[in-house]
Amino acid sequence: MAEAIRLGRMTDTMEEGFIAELSIKVGDTIKVGDSVADVETDKATLPLESYYSGVVLYVASKKGDSLKIGDLIAVVGKAGEDYSALLTAPATPKVETKESAVTTKEATITAPVETSAPSTINHQPATNTDSRLKASPLAKVIAKEKGIDLSKVNGSGEEGRIVKRDLENVNAASASTPAKVFTGTESYTDTRVSQMRKTIAKRLLQSKNENPHFYLTVDVNMDKAVALRAELNTLLPAKVSFNDFVIKASALALRQNPAINTSWLGDTIRQYSHIHIGMAVAVEDGLLVPVIKFADNKSVSDISAEAKAWGEKAKTKKLLPQDMEGSTFTISNLGMFGIEEFTAIINEPNACILAVGGIRQTPIVVNGEIKVGNMMKLTLSSDHRVVDGAVGAKFMQTLKQLLEEPLRLFL
Repeated sequence: MAEAIRLGRMTDTMEEGFIAELSIKVGDTIKVGDSVADVETDKATLPLESYYSGVVLYVASKKGDSLKIGDLIAVVGKAGEDYSALLTAPATPKVETKESAVTTKEATITAPVETSAPSTINHQPATNTDSRLKASPLAKVIAKEKGIDLSKVNGSGEEGRIVKRDLENVNAASASTPAKVFTGTESYTDTRVSQMRKTIAKRLLQSKNENPHFYLTVDVNMDKAVALRAELNTLLPAKVSFNDFVIKASALALRQNPAINTSWLGDTIRQYSHIHIGMAVAVEDGLLVPVIKFADNKSVSDISAEAKAWGEKAKTKKLLPQDMEGSTFTISNLGMFGIEEFTAIINEPNACILAVGGIRQTPIVVNGEIKVGNMMKLTLSSDHRVVDGAVGAKFMQTLKQLLEEPLRLFL
């Protein structure tokens, strides 16, 4: 029975192919795996293999033709066989074949797997034992790119010829051993971008693109802060957090280093005499930054109460626009999530933002002896148009000293 050789989908995005070279003519005898044509796809030029054996009865395409998926290329069968019905059959718009990934130097492509074989094929695999290796052109391409030794592969084509289907599940490390196949279902969910997320994205992209960020990181020994907080929480009616310590220490460090408490306004640099600390709070839709105003004049307990109130309002979506305006410096703390260190994007119009990592126990050297210390990393992101490296370093030095001697926060 005559069979039609049609253009199959040779890459995952292929819609048509260009016949770069035609390898057959009427009267030729071909076998499964023989190259019929070199087809230029959207990603690479690949040999198109025949799925059938027999005599070429008819050639429908020529070099230079542009074909769509399913278009007829040739007809193969027995000499003298009637094949007229194949010439009038409609082109198949979609070739129902499995696809397998083939990596080339140019691109990653997909090519159809032989899903049927003619009656002349010996389905018992034969081993390549003679001196001349028998393999189709496409099989050789696949083997080269996968690093497969073809001498270890059993061919299912005529006379042990290796064709592409023989390489489908071959492991390069052991050419005759099928690779483990994992299957699953691909899926995804699209979620509409909220206005809050759009605003956050716009502001952060603008800040990162326009502000020349630089970063300074210090390690802070929190041993005394850990001990002081534990003592305070046995005495105070409401517990204080390490974040409350960081907010108060930052406010005092800004008072001593006013060049950090600034904004870039284009033609001018504004230095604030007041200290308003923005406190980044993660919510379901993104990030909100309520402001603790005049933080340098408030006690740690006052800051703690206000921070708790802002956090609750943020999570219940009760913050008003004016609650999030006027910050001169921002703090972002991810320590409670187990993050040791990170860098934050500046919250405009602030010149700086402080990223706070978690407290971790780690070996440290104290007076020549190794001890276990409670260490915390702080990273300052600064706008280099406003803040110079030495200015940022001095601020971080002050902040480190305040946190390592936490009693100074209560004086």
